[in-house]
Amino acid sequence: MWRGRIVVAAVAAGAFAAAGQAMAAEQGQSEPQQDDYAPLASGEKAAASLGSVVGAEEKSSSDGSDEPSGVGGAAPSPEILPVARTADTENEVRQLAKSQQVERAREAAIREARQPDYVAPAQGVFTSGFGGRWGTTHYGIDIANSKGTKIASVAEGTVIEAGPASGFGLWVRVQHPDGTITVYGHVHSITVSEGQKVEAGDQIATMGNRGFSTGTHLHFEVWNPSGKKINPLPWLNARGVSVT
Repeated sequence: MWRGRIVVAAVAAGAFAAAGQAMAAEQGQSEPQQDDYAPLASGEKAAASLGSVVGAEEKSSSDGSDEPSGVGGAAPSPEILPVARTADTENEVRQLAKSQQVERAREAAIREARQPDYVAPAQGVFTSGFGGRWGTTHYGIDIANSKGTKIASVAEGTVIEAGPASGFGLWVRVQHPDGTITVYGHVHSITVSEGQKVEAGDQIATMGNRGFSTGTHLHFEVWNPSGKKINPLPWLNARGVSVT
């Protein structure tokens, strides 16, 4: 550090002398020889001092002494700063996983909010209603369409039966949270299994012509929580669903 200060002083002295000479030449002034070179003398002294300090440092190094001669003491050792502690990777991973779970839950809530509560059991042509027909009681409604047409659960619920049924060939029955049961008969194929949870609009079967049937159609019934078979049309209409 001291050597650097002396070198800077010597260079500054030389620069000052050069500037003085340039100014004297422009103004045509004549100064005594010793005055012109006075700054150089200072520079020479600085250089000499630098030499003496360098010599002292070299001597100190060769002698093994702690401090150079003529210098106030050795420069302090650089301070070693502690290395910053790295982030807790495991904690970051946990936080990321938690945020992903929150995001998935939010998306699921949005999907559920958009899911309709009730839908029509099938698309097609309404061919027969609830009530007396051919000397008997028709306990449901019929919707006709082509074979393989999607049949959907009209609401959220659990499949309580999916298989053969007398008169229907194959049927599916779904029980809903309030105890109501919906019945889907004459189906061609079943696409759910007993105990399966379904949402409104989920496919549960395809339309067919099995059992006592005069054509490809869905026979749809609604049984209220007490087990009574009720007219499906007003039940669906009260829930915002129209099939006619």
